[in-house]
Amino acid sequence: MCSSASIPPLSVDVLVVGAGPTGAAAAIHAVDAGFSVLLVDSQTFPRDKTCGDGLTPRAIAELDRLGLAEGVLERTRNNGLKLHGFGGSITAPWPEGPFPTAGSAVPRLLFDDLLVQHARSLGATVCDGFAVSSVTHDVGRAVSGVTLRSSEGTTHEVKVRWLLVADGVRSPVGKMLGRTWHRDNVFGVAARSYCTSSSEDPEKTQWIHSHLELRDDEGTVHPGYGWIFPLGEIDGVQQMNVGCGALATSKRPAKVNTKKLLRHYASQVSEEWQLGTPTKVTSALLPMGGSVSHVAGPNWALLGDAAALVNPLNGEGIDYGMESSRLAVELISSLVNNRDGLTYAWPALLRREFGEGFSLARRLAESLTLDWFLPTVGPLTIGAPWGNSVMGVAARLMGNLVTESDRDVVAKLWRAAGKASIAADSRKPWA
Repeated sequence: MCSSASIPPLSVDVLVVGAGPTGAAAAIHAVDAGFSVLLVDSQTFPRDKTCGDGLTPRAIAELDRLGLAEGVLERTRNNGLKLHGFGGSITAPWPEGPFPTAGSAVPRLLFDDLLVQHARSLGATVCDGFAVSSVTHDVGRAVSGVTLRSSEGTTHEVKVRWLLVADGVRSPVGKMLGRTWHRDNVFGVAARSYCTSSSEDPEKTQWIHSHLELRDDEGTVHPGYGWIFPLGEIDGVQQMNVGCGALATSKRPAKVNTKKLLRHYASQVSEEWQLGTPTKVTSALLPMGGSVSHVAGPNWALLGDAAALVNPLNGEGIDYGMESSRLAVELISSLVNNRDGLTYAWPALLRREFGEGFSLARRLAESLTLDWFLPTVGPLTIGAPWGNSVMGVAARLMGNLVTESDRDVVAKLWRAAGKASIAADSRKPWA
């Protein structure tokens, strides 16, 4: 592994910026495709990252492609969702279908390092402690090279053939390349913490829990949910990722301090889950549903959170980040003598793969930001006698576990609604 005192290569086929799950997966796929790969990150690994740490069946499917699913599931496995609120609780196992019937949750401090080390073992050059300070443009919007700055302040020029940008929600390199985040679409405001737990109840430790009736200390219901994700034993003590997220738009901003809301939420569930005091409390903003423009140029593309590849209905981004990495490497491997390169092909591919689902999801999520919506609809769904059937379907849709091969009524209705939603969008995802 490159340290900040080492010298990165002078040129490389694929430079990946950002060594989270998205970037590390991109490096792994690029090495497998026969490219020379440099993976850089401004921080030194292992490092923490604000996240819920949840891995849905979609994420497990991507990890299986990377050869890492078995090890992750051996560490911790969950069976599905348990949804609570408005006087009811519902159990929604991960559905049978094209995706695995298991999920997991691993702290990003450990998970990201696992992927980075795997990328390194396959032949990627990994340089942590290096930030991109500038980008050199060639003809048009193509990138010919980047300037890396080490933590000691030394600079290094690297010529690149392809640039894959996976530097997170704020995406400083994306901004250099012209990325625009459209906050009139729904986005997330989230906080997370880590708590010890002395509970041995498998109903607590083998399922991920979401509380959809998220109230602050004044009793106000906020659009979003609180979560408890079991992380298994760490240093001999069972740990939980405990957090909360609220939804907002520029017209309807979140009226809550998420860190304060998290602590209140943790105090509400502490006795039942036998939780310790929340530690490592952090918060972040999350662009969602493809609500960014300028995500590609002739030889560069934004991936994962940098491209707002976050599901508006559940805040999940790890799986979409890893999926986007695989798709991007497949695309650059197929482009031969194409003048426009990734400029139009990448956003078109994202819309083809995720556009309809994300368009519909962000439309539904935006409705949750209306003050009256959750207090009205909540008791009619999760708190109602028919709630188990309704929310079981909702859990499948929230997890985006519907594929083109599914032929049941729910899948057909979801796909039809997605087509109608994106057709009605004034600004389509990634446009």
